[in-house]
Amino acid sequence: MDKIRIRGGRPLSGEIVIGGAKNAGLPLMVAGMLTDELLTLTNGPRLADLDTMAALIAQHGVTVDQPTNDGRVLAIGGPITNTEAPYDIVRKMRASVLVLGPLVARVGEARVSLPGGCAIGTRPVDLHLKGLEAMGATIRLDAGYVHASAPQGLRGATFVFPFPSVGATENLLMAASLADGRTVLANAAREPEISDLADCLVAMGARIEGIGTDRLTIDGVKRLHAATHAIIPDRIETGTYACAAAITGGQVHLRNGRLTHLGALVRALGEAGVEVIEQDGGLTVKRLNGLHGADVMTEPYPGFPTDMQAQFMALMCVSDGAAMVTETIFENRFMHVPELNRMGARINVHGASAIVRGVPALSGAPVMATDLRASVSLVLAALAAKGETVVNRVYHLDRGYEAVEQKLAACGADIERLSE
Repeated sequence: MDKIRIRGGRPLSGEIVIGGAKNAGLPLMVAGMLTDELLTLTNGPRLADLDTMAALIAQHGVTVDQPTNDGRVLAIGGPITNTEAPYDIVRKMRASVLVLGPLVARVGEARVSLPGGCAIGTRPVDLHLKGLEAMGATIRLDAGYVHASAPQGLRGATFVFPFPSVGATENLLMAASLADGRTVLANAAREPEISDLADCLVAMGARIEGIGTDRLTIDGVKRLHAATHAIIPDRIETGTYACAAAITGGQVHLRNGRLTHLGALVRALGEAGVEVIEQDGGLTVKRLNGLHGADVMTEPYPGFPTDMQAQFMALMCVSDGAAMVTETIFENRFMHVPELNRMGARINVHGASAIVRGVPALSGAPVMATDLRASVSLVLAALAAKGETVVNRVYHLDRGYEAVEQKLAACGADIERLSE
C-alpha cells in the first residue's frame, strides 16, 4: 500500500492544471447507458473512481472505450445485456447506485447492490428509490440488493425532495429523460455537476428546463442519441489547491479553475486573508498578510461545500485566532481531526461543530487517511508543517486527485510517493 512522504515548510509557486471533475464525470459516464449510440466525453480525469465506474458500466454490456492515447476521452454506449450491478463493484464507490435509474428507464428492470464507499456517514439511497416509485417503478429490497422494475416503462411525476440530494437528483434526472410524460423535480440539488449532466443530456436530445435552479422540468423522449460533451473542471480540486497555496504562504495559478463554481469557498478564503483572482484562463491564489480565523458551515450548493470542509479546517489550523467549522451534510466527517491533532493542531469537536484554535506551526508526524477529502487535508497540513510527515493509506487520495504529488512537486513541494 502506497504512502506519501512530505517535508514541509516550502511556499508553493507555479501553475497547477485543474482536471475534469470527478463528481461530474461519474454521472456523465452513466448517462452513456441511456442510448445505443456513443456518448463521447472529453476532459476526463485519470482517477480510480472513474476506472471503477468504467468496470461497472462494461459489465452491463455497454461499451466503454478510450479512443485517444492520453486517456482523457471516453466513448460510452451500446446495448445493455445485464441488469445486475454486483456488490463486488458497487461496494467500492457509492456513485455506482447511479446506474439504477438509467437501467430501469431503458430496459425496465434493475438489480443493484446497495452501495459502499467512504465511511463518512450513512448517505441512504431512500430518495433515489422513492423518486423512482413516484415514477411508477416497483421497488423491493432483498439480500442487500435493490430490485426495481417498470415493465411498462417509467411515467412522468412530480417529486419533491425533502432536502437537496445530489445523487438522487442525478439518478431521477437521467430516468426522467426517457420517462413517458413530464417529470418535475422540486427542491432539487443545484451543484454545477448536476447542471453539467443536464447540459449533456440536452445535447443527447433530452428536454430539460430549469437547469441551474432547484426546480427541474423534464419532458421525456423516446430515445437519446450520440453527443460529445466536455466535463467541467473540478471545483473541489481547484479549492484544494487554493488552500495549498494559502497554507504554505505561496502563490499558485490554477489553470481552468472557475470562480463561478467557488462562491462560498472564495468568500471564506477572503475572510481568512486569501486573495483569489480570475485571470489568464484560471485563478491566481495568494495569501495577503497572514491567515485569520474564519467560520464556515457546510450546506448544499451554493453554500460551503462539504467536500472542502477538511481542507479548510487544515488551513485554519495555522491561522491567527479561532474558527468554528460546522458540518451539516454528513454526520461522521471529522475523522481527520485526530490526525491533525497528532501534528500539533488544536481542534475540539462538539457534536456537529469543531473549534479550531490556530497554532504558530504544525509538526510532521505519521498520519493515516480515512477518506478521500480527509487524506488531502493531511497532505495540506504536511505542506505547512515543520519536519517530515508520512501519510498512510493514500489509495483514498487516488480516488479523487490525479497526480497530486507531481502537481505539488512542480510548484516546489518536497513530496514523494513511497511504494511498499
